[in-house]
Amino acid sequence: MTNYRITLLGTGTSIGIPVPGCRCRVCRSKDRRNRRSRSSALIEAAGKRILIDTSPEFRLQALAAGINSLDAVFWTHGHADHLHGLDDLRALTWKKPLPGYASKETADEITTRFDYLWKNTQPGGGKANVDLISIAPDESVEIGSLKVIPIPVIHGSLPVFGWRCGPVAYITDASEIPEESYALLEDLKILVVGALRFKAHSTHFTVERALEEIKKIRPERAYLTHISHEVSHRQLVRATPRTVSPGRDGLCLRTTE
Repeated sequence: MTNYRITLLGTGTSIGIPVPGCRCRVCRSKDRRNRRSRSSALIEAAGKRILIDTSPEFRLQALAAGINSLDAVFWTHGHADHLHGLDDLRALTWKKPLPGYASKETADEITTRFDYLWKNTQPGGGKANVDLISIAPDESVEIGSLKVIPIPVIHGSLPVFGWRCGPVAYITDASEIPEESYALLEDLKILVVGALRFKAHSTHFTVERALEEIKKIRPERAYLTHISHEVSHRQLVRATPRTVSPGRDGLCLRTTE
């Protein structure tokens, strides 16, 4: 039996909550569950630590979660809110490179935006030491005894990845799950899925659509993430069935396989 621990490091949308300059009810809320940094997650199992996405708050998320080492990082896609904390990996990669996995499109984005990581530069300061590996949608990755599988989904018009590790799947930015991807989501114990807001959006699941997908996939438990300031934690508690919960920053989930 393998024990899995999943920490939702961040559960907010691309601008985070509170939003700078915003005076809405959620941004002014005293409820700490409404304070959401940009979305990322940590999976710990079989003696390995796997990071999904490097949000702009990764340094603070790592400190809050007590992350002192990583065995791999997996990126869902190349948008800034899921990628731009990459440089903060350098404190965890002094001694050896960290393998990082992404689709070819996302890997190309990384090498363009963080090109200095692979250039000869002057000494001092340090750089994140990442061994960037692009994988195809039908490939999988082994990290020790763990098998990590990409889940192809659609984000507006962009093909992006969700990721599955054992009985856990993580999908943030998605507006559609292709029919062939459902076979990769069978027999889940925990599904984490993006649910931006109640109002329709062209590139993200709404809360209603996320609940429809959860009903179709039928995990034992589901948690919502990538939540905007248009939705409070309390609203989501009221809007979700017993087997679905809104995520919050720092939430730790546990299951076994």
